[in-house]
Formats: sequence, structure tokens, C-alpha cells
Amino acid sequence: MKTCRKGYTLIQVLVAVAVLGVIALVVSPNLINSLEVRALENTVRDMMITMERAKFMAIKTKLNHRVLFDNSTGPWTMQIQQETASAVWDEVQSYVTKSIPAKFNLTLNLPTGDLSVVFTPMGIVRNYDQTNHSVILQSDRIKHYQLPDQREVVFYFGGSMRFIKSSS
Repeated sequence: MKTCRKGYTLIQVLVAVAVLGVIALVVSPNLINSLEVRALENTVRDMMITMERAKFMAIKTKLNHRVLFDNSTGPWTMQIQQETASAVWDEVQSYVTKSIPAKFNLTLNLPTGDLSVVFTPMGIVRNYDQTNHSVILQSDRIKHYQLPDQREVVFYFGGSMRFIKSSS
């Protein structure tokens, strides 16, 4: 009478673990890279949504609104403010200030000294300048993998925006 043992030998288990380890080494850089690209694009998308919201709030309330970029307290933040009196800006209470992750490099090409994009009640950009009208986010980690590491939001006089992906 033959007895048949069921199960795996130690060698079979070790070979299976080694194969899984090699696969993990090959896949993990791509996974980490794609997570970084997704985080960069989500941050830029959030920035564009914030600017669109400020524009629509300006049209709806018939008051100037702006997106203020600020790094006075540490990391860069985006905040929507409305102009309640001439040159008096108050934070919009229904909007939560959003921060931009410190792992990204922010470059502001804006015409104003207060680092903001101002929308009028007509939905146009009040402080538009033909040469200074973009916000750029860049990731050093993505640049290390030699992929397009820069995302740029270009805004125009009429309030429209364009998203550009490029390498620095």
C-alpha cells in the first residue's frame, strides 16, 4: 500500500518566494512612479478646480474673487478670497484652504506682487499679463525617472485655462 503525501516541499516554497521577489523588484519602481505622477496631476487638477470655483463665485456674487497662493506659514497653500471693499480681501468661509504638498516645486508666473489670480464679476482675469499667466508644479522624483515631470496651468484673459504636461 502506497501512501501519498499532500503538500509542497521546502524547495518548491523557496523557489516560489524567490520568483515573487523578483517580480516585486521589477514592478515596484513602476508602481511608485505611477503613484507620484498621479499625485502631481491630482494636485494640478485641484488647483484648476479651485481657480474655476473662484471664477464662478465671482460671477454668481458679482464680486471680485481671487485665488491667493501663500507660503508665509510653511508649505504653499491656495485660498479663495472675495473683495468686500476696495482692496479689502476676506476669506470665503465655504471654501477650505488647500495645501500643496511640499514634495512638489511650485513656480508662480503671476503679474501681481501678492501672488494671486483675480477674477472679475464678468469671469475674466483682472490681473492678466501676456507674459506672466501660469502656475507650474514640478516633481524631482518623476524627473529622476526621466519622465515628463512638470505640469503647468496657463490661464487666459477670458478666464479659460489650459493644462500642459512637459519636461523641465
